[in-house]
Amino acid sequence: MHSIISTQWTSIRTPTGATPFFLVYGVEVVLPLEIEIPSLQITLQDYITDEVVCQTRLDQLLLLDERRVNVLEYLRTYQNHIKRAFAKKFIIHEFNIGDLVLKENQQTSQMERWLYDKFAPNYLGPYMIYRKFRSGAYHFVDMEGNEEHEPINITHLHPFL
Repeated sequence: MHSIISTQWTSIRTPTGATPFFLVYGVEVVLPLEIEIPSLQITLQDYITDEVVCQTRLDQLLLLDERRVNVLEYLRTYQNHIKRAFAKKFIIHEFNIGDLVLKENQQTSQMERWLYDKFAPNYLGPYMIYRKFRSGAYHFVDMEGNEEHEPINITHLHPFL
């Protein structure tokens, strides 16, 4: 192991609620700074006998599996939270033939639109869907009946209300 322990090993990760060092070794890391400026944990080690240290470490190792299960449950809860937040933000619509939709304005990049054409519309349309593919792509025609030759993926479409 490296002589300097990076913060990557000693910082609590949000998805797990634990440090990677703890998940591997079953104890929290003692930083070199804590040895030079003694913390309570380091100060108490001078008064503890070897038998107590061995028994404490054995107890910690026996509880390690239980703690890892708790971390796994915390991770599942965190992932469900992220999944719900994502699902709120992105609603995938299912369109049918004959529905009116708007398509994203992809003629200019986002940066060009921001710099030069700030008032350009984000969506173009309305268009009417006339063909649907299983892959989530659609063919459509504009209101004058002109057919768009390239299929557009559902992620670039928005319902016309």
